[in-house]
Parts: sequence; C-alpha cells; structure tokens
Amino acid sequence: MVESNLAATLVRAVNALGRRPDMGLHDDAPATARWDGDVRVATSHANGTTIQSDMPRELGGAGERITPGWLFRAGLAACATTSIAMAAAAQGIALTLLEIRVGSRSDTRGLLGMRDDDGQQVYAGPQDLALDVRIAAPGVDADRLRKLVDDGCRCSPVPNAVQHALPMPIRVDVVTETEATP
Repeated sequence: MVESNLAATLVRAVNALGRRPDMGLHDDAPATARWDGDVRVATSHANGTTIQSDMPRELGGAGERITPGWLFRAGLAACATTSIAMAAAAQGIALTLLEIRVGSRSDTRGLLGMRDDDGQQVYAGPQDLALDVRIAAPGVDADRLRKLVDDGCRCSPVPNAVQHALPMPIRVDVVTETEATP
C-alpha cells in the first residue's frame, strides 16, 4: 500500500470509528505458545503463522532460534514503527527512513528464580529498555519529526502496554494425563 492509499485508508477508519465508536473495541488475535521440549517453543497466530523460539546454549537451548525476550523487543519495535508510519501518512509526511532499534538490559538471575545478596527475588524483566529512532523526511524540520515520533508512540499499543502496564491475571487449567494425550 503506498502512502496516499494508507492516508486514505486511515481517514476512512477514523470516520467510521467516529460514527460508530463501539466498532473500535475488539478482541485481539491470541498468541498460542506450545512447548516443544527443553526450552523450544512454537508460538502460533490464528492465521497459521508460527514463530519458533529457543534459549541460548548456556540456558539449556540449542541457541539456533530467537529468544522470547527478543520477540518482545521485536514486537515493541515493529508496533512503534507501524504507528509512526501511520501518523506520518495521516499528517502527509513522506518518510524516506524510519528505523527503530529496541535495546534492553536484563539480569539472567531473574529468569532462573535467583535471589540477590539481600535475599530479594531478582527482577526477571528488562531493567533498561529504550527505543532508538532514526527518521528522515525531506523538507520536514527535526522538531516536527520528533513530535511525529512522540505522537506515533503515544498511539502505539505495545509501547503503551509497556509504559502503562496492566495487571495480567494468570488463569491455569490443569489437564489430566488422559486429556493431555494426543
């Protein structure tokens, strides 16, 4: 889809949702992860797309697939990039470059359930998380591009989920051995 088509599509969506706000609330496609032994996991989308993940050799994996933590950073980067591109199209800004790198720093001890010297559980999530954005659009000044990035990230679901974390209930369905056998 070229930018002019994207802009027109977004205008139609905004108009339709302005008339029928109730149409905006929907269930998102679930991600279903299935354990494939050791620390290998196959995560599937309802459309049939499957992503294989694993852990590094030091944590019991083969080290040949991407890690779940990388998938998190990839989702964050992809979502922010998409939202910024949509904001650019809506504002008539013709981007020539949009690249987002999401980096983080984590403590593997948290993943392993270890405790710190003071006896506290080590946090398993990223301790530092940053989006580094490279953006260019001919004839558009730097301040406007910075605002575009801010506007895009403000409307981006995954960055919002990270910045404004919701409580996440964990529901467990314990299956009997006979039910688990294929």
